[in-house]
Amino acid sequence: MASSLHSRLIRRFVRSNAALAIPVTFLILLVTTLALISVTYCFAVENLDTQSEALKVSTAQQSFLSLDNVILSTSGQPGSSATFDLSDSGGLTNIQPTNNTLTINVNDDYSIDETIFNASVGQVNYELPCSGSVETGLYLEGDSQTITNQSGSSPSQLYITNGTQGPEIQLQYRPTVTYAAAGLENGQEVTNIRIYIINLNSSDPIALQGELPLQIFCTSTQLTSETYQVSNQPEKVVITSQLNGANGSVSIPISSTHEGSVINIETVISNVSIQRWIT
Repeated sequence: MASSLHSRLIRRFVRSNAALAIPVTFLILLVTTLALISVTYCFAVENLDTQSEALKVSTAQQSFLSLDNVILSTSGQPGSSATFDLSDSGGLTNIQPTNNTLTINVNDDYSIDETIFNASVGQVNYELPCSGSVETGLYLEGDSQTITNQSGSSPSQLYITNGTQGPEIQLQYRPTVTYAAAGLENGQEVTNIRIYIINLNSSDPIALQGELPLQIFCTSTQLTSETYQVSNQPEKVVITSQLNGANGSVSIPISSTHEGSVINIETVISNVSIQRWIT
């Protein structure tokens, strides 16, 4: 009798545990499924945010490349102008005409040591709205050299850097140098050197978000020249450029006779103004 009762109690206990196990199992499956859905959703949202940030950065880069092309196409042609819509990539456009000092010095290690240019030349910055997908230090146009005499090299310096508020695109212009031997003058070898500068300091100061219609206008071109007659026989002239706190230089070979040499240095400044275009 006692044994039969004991057996019935065991069967009831087993059935009750089995009945309890079913909802517990479903609960565990539900919690696990919800956790998986939550993780998948968070990953998908994060992936979409990353793609959106990357698209904004790419749009801003392409927009600034186009702006650079417009500025270059108008420079050196007084009176020429063009309009351009800077795309809205979620960031802040800063046109800073009084920023970015350019200092140019000429030295031949003998008798020439002169600063021939020292003024702000302006720059255009774009504060990017995001930082996770931005490769700072990347040059979209040009390189880190603050002056160039390489044939075909661009005067543009368009790059991504860390600004005061985070990553930003910066556009500025470095001087470019050309030179040529020009024969003899009074028994002295003549070398002509030309330094070309794009100057944005006549632009309007602008700090705006959103799409920005702009007018780019070449207001004037200024030409200054200096002639140096040297009785010694210099082998080179070093032209040093300090731009936005960075330094660089190029060496220009100089030909001489026993009478010395004549060095003509022309500085051509193309003044380009960037203004907000209101139709």
